[in-house]
Amino acid sequence: MSDPCSHCESRSISLCSSLDEQGLAALSRITAAVPYAAKTDFVSEGEPATYLFNVTSGTVKLYRLLADGRRQIVGFLSAGDFIGIAVNDRYLYSAETVTPVTVCRFAKSKFKTVLEDYPALEKRLFLMAKNELAAAQDQILLLGRKTARERIASFLVMMDKRGAQPKGAALHAVHLPMSRSDIADYLGLTIETVSRTFTQFRNDGLIRLEGISGVTLLDPDGLAELAEGL
Repeated sequence: MSDPCSHCESRSISLCSSLDEQGLAALSRITAAVPYAAKTDFVSEGEPATYLFNVTSGTVKLYRLLADGRRQIVGFLSAGDFIGIAVNDRYLYSAETVTPVTVCRFAKSKFKTVLEDYPALEKRLFLMAKNELAAAQDQILLLGRKTARERIASFLVMMDKRGAQPKGAALHAVHLPMSRSDIADYLGLTIETVSRTFTQFRNDGLIRLEGISGVTLLDPDGLAELAEGL
């Protein structure tokens, strides 16, 4: 059987980066590399958290359904990100692919055994959970206190820091594979406001729009200041 870990391009930024060769071999034995087409739901909010996932390529959006049926996107994930941290053994969010995606899928029961045998993996998972909590707190601030311009500036700065750019792209060239509708949903804005603000940023010399899904940050420091309300 092919070893899914030996040729993984995302290994250095993923959960498994904390493992030595022996630990990596143990994790590989319980790993299934699973591809999903774009616009595919593969995790459902409230369902039993049977599997855990590590994204190795592509972009995923996490969302929750509100009581009135509306959807709130709570995050965008890419290579190296982990999905499946649950409360009461049930998924907190639904996950849908934005682009074609490949994940490493682990059965939760088997993954727990590997965690017990390799403390470094457990420590890495704890760190990722802390980062997820920090991201959730940042979004609360984003939605509760910031203006539309500050929200979109914050989003662009965040995506730039995450390295969301294609290989060979210029510095601060950010790839945004999600739709304007998804960005609006994530930021708590209308599509019209998102599109209008992107145009304003372009006219102000802060960004250059590169087709449908590309944005180059011409003044990343200026955007960072705007994101902080300065």
